[in-house]
Amino acid sequence: MTKTLLLYSTVDGQTLAICQRMQTVMTQAGEQVELLSLNDCSGDALTQVDRVLIGASIRYGKHRPELLSFTNTHQDLLNSKMNGFFTVNVVARKPEKNTPATNPYMIKFLQLSAWQPKVLGVFAGKIAYPKYGPFDRFMIRFIMWMTKGPTDTKGTFEFTDWNKVDEFAGSFVKQ
Repeated sequence: MTKTLLLYSTVDGQTLAICQRMQTVMTQAGEQVELLSLNDCSGDALTQVDRVLIGASIRYGKHRPELLSFTNTHQDLLNSKMNGFFTVNVVARKPEKNTPATNPYMIKFLQLSAWQPKVLGVFAGKIAYPKYGPFDRFMIRFIMWMTKGPTDTKGTFEFTDWNKVDEFAGSFVKQ
């Protein structure tokens, strides 16, 4: 049985939700899947698996700093495995920005990262205004206003295409 380590870096939990869905799909396909926060992962965990898939969200135009720190530190180990990376961001709600070749955050990650993943994915995230504090609610609403997104601060807007998530997870285990 093939072992996959599914790592996530999330701010509000949507990347974790996507990883949990992927874990279900991969497990149903016969994989043994461990789900772990990027912050809780050591190099030892990487040596115990056959595949590594990392998912990371965007907040204010950036992935969290631990992503590049982790991938740069462990690039040799990552490269020795079947590996992949996906980014979760609300910009990906737009069809012209929802592929690895067209998503500005994926492009930026690949430019900054010493690690160049073998499999890439992009998923649209979620806006949950009621969960945010006043500053984040204001800033995210402003960004949405500028980019013609939803601005009703009483609403929660999920843009994730769960079929795309399922297809990506299914294809990753076949690599």
